Amino acid sequence: MERASFLTGEFRHALDERGRVAVPVRFRARLAQGATLARWLDGCLAIFPADTWEDLAARIQGLPTTNAAARQFGRFMSSGAVEVELDRQGRVLVPSYLREYAGLTHSEVVVVGALNRLEIWAPTRWQPYRSQIEDQPEALAEHLADLGI
Repeated sequence: MERASFLTGEFRHALDERGRVAVPVRFRARLAQGATLARWLDGCLAIFPADTWEDLAARIQGLPTTNAAARQFGRFMSSGAVEVELDRQGRVLVPSYLREYAGLTHSEVVVVGALNRLEIWAPTRWQPYRSQIEDQPEALAEHLADLGI
């Protein structure tokens, strides 16, 4: 049985003047078959490996078009999504409209492994978000119990 390749960890990387971010070395092989960069929840961006993006897109397409929330989420995800490739230095180009959405205005970003995707955060957004989770893990555990975890 093949073991799943999970994306985990937290890394700080430079955002260069052209809007490029280096993908941590340990994740580059997972993205070698292509990836999609998109807006994500909580004010960050996500890099989805090609197979993960295809699965997510299929699930979104399967939602009822008569449901307003389903239509909105589909538009939210697809309207800003862009296919990306790693350059020779293992960087991805983050378009200006996505940098603006995620508040990436400084020369540093936080790259977070979130199991099936990478997230790119502005440090000014990530730190308070992470602190909130770390300050109340019991409350989070209660919500997860409701989801069957």
